[in-house]
Amino acid sequence: MNPAVFLDRDGTIVEDVGVVSRPNQLVFLPRAVEALRLLGRYFRLFIVTNQSGVAHGTVSHEQILNVHRHLLNELRRQGVHIERVFYCPHDRQDGCACIKPKPHFLDVARREHNIDLSASYAIGDHPHDVDFATNGGATGIYVLTGHGQKHRGELASEARVADDLWDAARMILDRIDPKKMEVIDIDSQDNPPEQASR
Repeated sequence: MNPAVFLDRDGTIVEDVGVVSRPNQLVFLPRAVEALRLLGRYFRLFIVTNQSGVAHGTVSHEQILNVHRHLLNELRRQGVHIERVFYCPHDRQDGCACIKPKPHFLDVARREHNIDLSASYAIGDHPHDVDFATNGGATGIYVLTGHGQKHRGELASEARVADDLWDAARMILDRIDPKKMEVIDIDSQDNPPEQASR
């Protein structure tokens, strides 16, 4: 089975600018790409993002797909392979099964990509990213970028906290023995289509 890292998008990998409907709104946070490149040597990488703007009518599925296509291509160009992007297009009041912190997409990744959730991590700038990890049997790491500083007081006292994605990556790699981890060759992989729960 494969260990993985599940990453929030806005405020974790890219700047949180609100609703993102165009590729040119994506701005990588400092050291984020370097962190992904480092994590990608030993972990399968997934992006999991709540995009309630679809439910609110402020962004369409097609715009989300276009933004993510650009994001995957740019990361690939910089040596980062993302296995899949999962996004929930619902409002929290919809009662869907896929919105974080529900572990729906962790379960999908486990089944479809043979992921060992007990050896996996989820990283994000909202408390629900940490709860998402816990609910799926993974380990959560909270970052202080994006909305991280604002919601830090809502975390449980035992939550793991990192300054940013780079700091989170170092925290993860300090906990593993690289000699026991399979090194992943991203040159042999292609980006599959992303998945949304509708």
